[in-house]
Amino acid sequence: MTKKSVSGTVAGWMDSIHTSVQNEYGRQNRILSFDEYLELVKEAPTRQLRSSSQYLLDTMNHFGKEGARWNLFDQKFADERFRLIDQDHVQERIHQILRSFVREGANNKLILLHGPNGSAKSSIINCLIRGMEHYSETPDGALYRFHWIFPADRFGKSSLGLGGGAREEDSLTSFANLPDADIAARITCELRDHPVFLVPLHQRGDFLAGLSLPDSFTVSEYIRKGDLSQKSKQIFEALLRAYKGDYRKVLRHIQVERFYVSKRYHQAATAVEPQMHVDAQARQITMDRSAAMLPSSLQFLSLFDLQGELVDGNRGIIEYNDLLKRPIDAFKYLLTTTETGVVSVGGTVAFLDTVLIGTCNEAQLDAFKEYPDFPSFKARIELVRVPYLLNFKREEEIYSTQIERVAGDRHVTPHTLAAAARWAVLCRLKKPNPSHYPSSFSYLVNSLTPWEKARFLSEGLVPPRLNSEERKTLKSHAEDIRLEYTNVPYYEGRMGPSPREMKIILFNALERNARNILSPLSLFQELEEFVKRTSEYDYLREDVVEGYHDCKNFISVAREAYLDEVDSEVRGCLGVHDDVQYEGFLRKYVQNVTAVIKKEKIKNPVTGRAEDPDKFLLEEFERIVGVTEDRDGFRQNLLTQVGVYALEHQKGGGQMDYARVFPDLIKRIRDHYIDEHKSLLKRIYDVITLFERPQDGASHGSPTPEQIEAEKHARSMLERMQQKHAYNEISAREAFLYLVQKRY
Repeated sequence: MTKKSVSGTVAGWMDSIHTSVQNEYGRQNRILSFDEYLELVKEAPTRQLRSSSQYLLDTMNHFGKEGARWNLFDQKFADERFRLIDQDHVQERIHQILRSFVREGANNKLILLHGPNGSAKSSIINCLIRGMEHYSETPDGALYRFHWIFPADRFGKSSLGLGGGAREEDSLTSFANLPDADIAARITCELRDHPVFLVPLHQRGDFLAGLSLPDSFTVSEYIRKGDLSQKSKQIFEALLRAYKGDYRKVLRHIQVERFYVSKRYHQAATAVEPQMHVDAQARQITMDRSAAMLPSSLQFLSLFDLQGELVDGNRGIIEYNDLLKRPIDAFKYLLTTTETGVVSVGGTVAFLDTVLIGTCNEAQLDAFKEYPDFPSFKARIELVRVPYLLNFKREEEIYSTQIERVAGDRHVTPHTLAAAARWAVLCRLKKPNPSHYPSSFSYLVNSLTPWEKARFLSEGLVPPRLNSEERKTLKSHAEDIRLEYTNVPYYEGRMGPSPREMKIILFNALERNARNILSPLSLFQELEEFVKRTSEYDYLREDVVEGYHDCKNFISVAREAYLDEVDSEVRGCLGVHDDVQYEGFLRKYVQNVTAVIKKEKIKNPVTGRAEDPDKFLLEEFERIVGVTEDRDGFRQNLLTQVGVYALEHQKGGGQMDYARVFPDLIKRIRDHYIDEHKSLLKRIYDVITLFERPQDGASHGSPTPEQIEAEKHARSMLERMQQKHAYNEISAREAFLYLVQKRY
């Protein structure tokens, strides 16, 4: 490309950017006079008169809701890697608290998210802040503040527009849109006071009453009774004196500006870290050089700028990271701030409107509850519990969002993250307490193993060992089991490995693997080492209770679940019967048994003819699943289970899920066919082992027909594993060899 064409292209880009920025600026109504702002208030009063809690509530509502989940937390408008996985109950609780603030007209409590380390407390707050940042850029989310503008000498000689006779300023109704060259001084309101505060308190009630506000809209205490910051109040009164009470002339100095929520730039969103210093302070601006540019009638005033996190977070949200790590005296001011909405800073009083939200871990909260003044704090705090997840499917999603940053371009073997998630969730579960359930059901819930409970909570699967009545009973108590430990201090999801710790384990497993892949094998090896660190982690020292809290044994449980999945994939890739074919076999058996018992014929799907039931199929099926006695009883019990399922699930005419209803029969069929193919698996194992060995150049003789056939099967299987299940060649070999070593 020539230099001329490059410069032409760059010029075109710059013109396009210029046009886009200019058009966007024009659409955003960034700079307004006070009268223009009042027109916005008149057009959309509920949008312009929102408190911070109403604004955050509208932010959540803006993105909508699907089922129990608020879409804001999916972060589709930002970076989906930062989306919140699960925690739907926490989302709803926050929404509920915000609704309460709105009804009461004040943010009179601090929302405190508490839970074990790494349970997504900060992630929840960051999602809210990113949502506010995005919403503030939309027309519906527009926010406004104001500044004081003082024109240059040519508008009012040395008095900067505050005195003299007839002059150019008299033709202006507002100084808001003056060019910078014509502005001598611009004083910002660092608290971002709401522009409606410029309407005096004793007239504001009539002003609000004259707006078309719906009955459902609650005007907050902040809007109704809030007042200008001390600096703005001093300027307002000084101008009012200079203009001899001419309110309109005072308002000419107001420039209303749109602002955007930004945590990065400390605009209506900020975080208070647990270091020991005050959260706000004052700086006198009339003691520095900027005072020389102020009007003479203002230079005698002691004007102060307020600084700090409380100031930065006004009109938005303030996050208190690890609130309870600070000395309690360092945040006692929150008691009065949440109650009154004001805070004293350096001899001045600031009216605040911000959602206060903090985080702490359970150990800190337990210690805080022992503090003598805790009851006083509790009255001003809304506690929201954020536990670890107990659903290993959702837990796996957390790792999926992080694994790209951990693994980079290195291969992640299928089922690695699932195995990690299963182990983590198993470590968090508590044994059901029979005394929490009716006596008719307690024996059943008491019999659940950790793996059975984990699958029930995560997949809704009931243990195949239960009969149809027990399965139905267990399903009816699903919510009771899930919520059993909700209202106790040591709730389920308080103990166990955190996603943060699991990320480190996965990273170490990746570094451990000599083949530079992340695989279940290296994960299991890393877990074997990790569970030895009992002095570092409380949950590794918990007493084992009938299989629960046995973190070491849970590695074996996760390993067996992994092998089940690889086993199924290998069979499918070898062309050995898979679960779909097994289910088809079971379906045909049920159809034939039904026909036998009802003494009916079966329609042949090919010929369309009505034929007698296939007695050979019945005998073959029963031989495979091991029915040697009481065939009639077996058949009748099977049809009873089919009938129960039909009553529970097929009101909408859906297909029956045979694998879900009869997992034990599917397993028996699977085991039978696997036994028939063990010799083939072992020959393939020998071939792949040979692939793995470095070639020594020596002749090993001609391969036998069986070896040739096995190599053909091996190559076909490995290719299919890569195509169908996202393995690469190395991980496919590793998974198959591990399966045969452990099971065949």
